[in-house]
Amino acid sequence: MPSKRLLSGMQPTGGAGLHIGNLEGALRQWVRLQDEYEMYCCIVDWHALTTMYDNTEAIAPKAREVAAEYIAGGLDPQKCAIFLQSHVKEHAELHLLLSMVTPLGWLERVPTFKEKRDMLDERGGGDESVSYGLLGYPVLQAADILAYRAHAVPVGKDQAAHLELSREIARRFNRLYGEVFPEPQAVINEMTAVVPGLDGRKMSKSLGNAIYLSDDADTVAKKVMSAFTTPTKIKKTDPGVPENCVVCQLRRLYDPENYSLAWEECRSGARGCVQSKRELIEILNAELEPIRRRRKELLDDLAQLEEILRQGAERARATAADTMTAVRQAMKLR
Repeated sequence: MPSKRLLSGMQPTGGAGLHIGNLEGALRQWVRLQDEYEMYCCIVDWHALTTMYDNTEAIAPKAREVAAEYIAGGLDPQKCAIFLQSHVKEHAELHLLLSMVTPLGWLERVPTFKEKRDMLDERGGGDESVSYGLLGYPVLQAADILAYRAHAVPVGKDQAAHLELSREIARRFNRLYGEVFPEPQAVINEMTAVVPGLDGRKMSKSLGNAIYLSDDADTVAKKVMSAFTTPTKIKKTDPGVPENCVVCQLRRLYDPENYSLAWEECRSGARGCVQSKRELIEILNAELEPIRRRRKELLDDLAQLEEILRQGAERARATAADTMTAVRQAMKLR
């Protein structure tokens, strides 16, 4: 087994599960890394409570969907532990202990806290919607990572800064109590660019511009036909700007060997947007069909999926329990 550990995870938030931005921006990288690290892949359902505290019944089924999509996307339960955060209680204990040594000012300066606070305010929640859990989210995130004394965490290029607080917390703990935690290093995904959403912005559930792994072929077709192209390309013969066209960008991502001809035809006015969209629909559906099929198989056999999650939690718990023994000894807790 590889000597170094890696922790990765995603939230089971509302909506339709993972989208192709998650697939290309994270999951594909995890699949490559599962042969290089002792890997723990978590569905962070407690984190979802920071914004879904008033809709908790949706979290458990969404967590199973994400687990199925992990596997359908290529993660192998024999190679990595796939589990729910809430099934490994050591995360909660370590979160509590780390919260005692994390300065309040560190948390108040985190940009994502301000963003989520503003999002909840827009929903009309007022002050009562901004919980201690929302403020302490980065401490729980640090606990997720440090519970496995992970050496590495895969992140996108735009997320590397988020890992630094976990490293700061690890350093502070080690200074106070002795060396327990390695400082986790970011494994940057250099393989793909940010996946554009249907409206040209970054693909995101909150923006409603995503193509989901659960979308059937007809839904994918409808979404692609509505996607943003070159605004000034009204007629087929008008020149396009493929660098700014969502359809062209997705074509490059999913058809890397053949996209250049389509781009030049778009640029020269030799092809229209409808042709490009129809071809992209075929390419995307061919790519997503095996994932959709495997996802459905897993969700149709929940007993099998629950057994995978049980075994993953068992493996994760054994490692996290060893960490907590070391933490308690370092802190002189008996």
